[in-house]
Amino acid sequence: MNSVEEPQSDTPLLDKISSPADVRQLNRSQLAHLCDELRRDLIKSINQVGGHFASSLGVVELTVALHAVFDTPHDRLVWDVGHQAYIHKILTGRRQQFIRVRSLGGISGFPRRSESIYDAFGAGHAGTSISAAAGMIEASHHDYAARADRRVVAVIGDGAMTAGMAFEALNHSGQLKRQLIVVLNDNGMSIAPNVGALSWAFSRTLTGRFSTSARRHFKSLVRRGFIPQTFYRTLDRVEDVTQGFFSLPAMLFESFGYRYIGPIDGHNIEQLIQALERAKEQDGPVLVHAQTLKGKGFSPAEADPVKYHAVGPFALLRKRMFGLPHKNKVHEIPPTYTEIFGRTMVELCHKDKRVVGITAAMPDGTGLDVLAREMPDRFFDVAIAEQHAVTFAAGLAAEGMRPVCAIYSSFLQRAFDQIMHDVCLQSLPVIFAMDRAGLVGEDGPTHHGVFDLAYLRMFPNMTLMAPKDEAELRDMLHTAASRCNGPVAIRYPRGAGIGAAMPPKPRLIEIGRAEVLKQAIMPADSALIIALGQTVHPALDAAKELIRRGIDCTVVNARFVKPLDEQLLHELITHHALVVTVEDHVLQGGFGSAVLEFMADAGLSAQQTLIRLGIGDSFVEHGSQRELRHKHGIDKDAIVVRVTAAMMKRQVRKPQSSLPFSALRH
Repeated sequence: MNSVEEPQSDTPLLDKISSPADVRQLNRSQLAHLCDELRRDLIKSINQVGGHFASSLGVVELTVALHAVFDTPHDRLVWDVGHQAYIHKILTGRRQQFIRVRSLGGISGFPRRSESIYDAFGAGHAGTSISAAAGMIEASHHDYAARADRRVVAVIGDGAMTAGMAFEALNHSGQLKRQLIVVLNDNGMSIAPNVGALSWAFSRTLTGRFSTSARRHFKSLVRRGFIPQTFYRTLDRVEDVTQGFFSLPAMLFESFGYRYIGPIDGHNIEQLIQALERAKEQDGPVLVHAQTLKGKGFSPAEADPVKYHAVGPFALLRKRMFGLPHKNKVHEIPPTYTEIFGRTMVELCHKDKRVVGITAAMPDGTGLDVLAREMPDRFFDVAIAEQHAVTFAAGLAAEGMRPVCAIYSSFLQRAFDQIMHDVCLQSLPVIFAMDRAGLVGEDGPTHHGVFDLAYLRMFPNMTLMAPKDEAELRDMLHTAASRCNGPVAIRYPRGAGIGAAMPPKPRLIEIGRAEVLKQAIMPADSALIIALGQTVHPALDAAKELIRRGIDCTVVNARFVKPLDEQLLHELITHHALVVTVEDHVLQGGFGSAVLEFMADAGLSAQQTLIRLGIGDSFVEHGSQRELRHKHGIDKDAIVVRVTAAMMKRQVRKPQSSLPFSALRH
């Protein structure tokens, strides 16, 4: 009987890796082969499920070297942003779970402390790693920890070094004099062009075992008084100046109190291990500068790392290693809100010479890349520096400009104080265009834009809007630029619009005016649904289903969270049997809370029942937008269920009037 041979695996080394301890058993040659297998495995996985792609391809060798040199999880690896950590996840026992990365119930696309002991610190936003790592290394030296032998490594890159917080952390941690190791993954998206092999050769000499040992002995002689302190400082300064002659980055980081190693080839496993081993021997903070290629090993990602930064599933043509996005739509897809925003910004800039666009390192993500191409003098990219972006916009506005600050909802919260102190307090006409508001999908809790209403509507002078469709987004942008003399925030969702007709000219919207989209015939026996933003059309769809169940509804597009259309709301709430608010935002402090506060102030809360539909008191996990809207009860079906149950139970008081809707203000 012939035995059937199993197909030979193309990842024989990787198949034997269940934890970083297995990586540390491999020799240098095997580690290089492991890197090749990891890159193939990652391409195969992301081909099926999508995810952050180019960044992880660029840190394959670096991740392997880190786990080979450091005793993880006892030693701590702190990843910045987190989208660089896919290889780290594969090596730390989560390879089999990758088929469900970023899907509902699957593993996160970012490091997460609750997911693995190897994820030392969670991160989805940029610039946090050095601060967190500094705290960890300091904690390891306190008595209760008794972990003085612990190494802590911060891995920062992919633009994160442009975040102001990173330099604040460098400034402080350099003073602590702990053995903190910072690895700068320089993939050309953040710092410095190649400064050459000569600098690496020189820094290798300065951080070699003989030099390091000699320096420690020399310091001990200084401490014991055998050598004058001034003589030591002079020699140390000569060393710094000499190294700085060969390397401008060395001068920068040495000025923060860090010893500099690099630049090194971030795809050379030998150089990486040698540099990291030398970093371990230093008696103070050290920065290892590794130069990498974003998208390494996948030619389309190497050619266009921005496009392949994060991808959906794609078709893989193995012979040429060329990826193309899956085309599974046969009908024309409406333009995205982001695309409409970008086009509208060009319109606004042509119409009004005061208008400029500002982004914090996201020109493509916000749609401002169109403005950058067509009108580069009206476009500013301030790098990953949301705080600076907001105050920069405030300075422009103070001198008569109309800046539009395009920042994702979940990123704008990083500039909370600047919005209050620099913009709202001075009532400056800055327009905040908040893309990715609401439930964004697979990126999970770090990226869901479900907190913006709560923290923005508390500020005096702020006008807060949300469009029901992409055409209304255009109208709101034109209205904000031409009619508002104070701060304005416009929130809109990720993804395609509904295909709304786009008139030749935008229309101006009266500030604080809602619109009635559907009228109930007899309000006293009907429900009033007040919806905001992208929940408006699900509310309209729910109203159609409710009619089939014998329940009539009035549906209102609120448009404004601040100011509310109080006159219209007072009339409608007074005459309807049930009031329901719907929002893609947390309930605490959100749109429903604003309506509830108005009802209380107007004396309506004792007369009417209000049901608020939105996100509960928990962080929202990753999953598709459709799945999450259903799970959190803000899609059509959820609205139908809640309204039907409330109307059937009749847990509402008889309204004051049974006037037909025609008697109410439209």
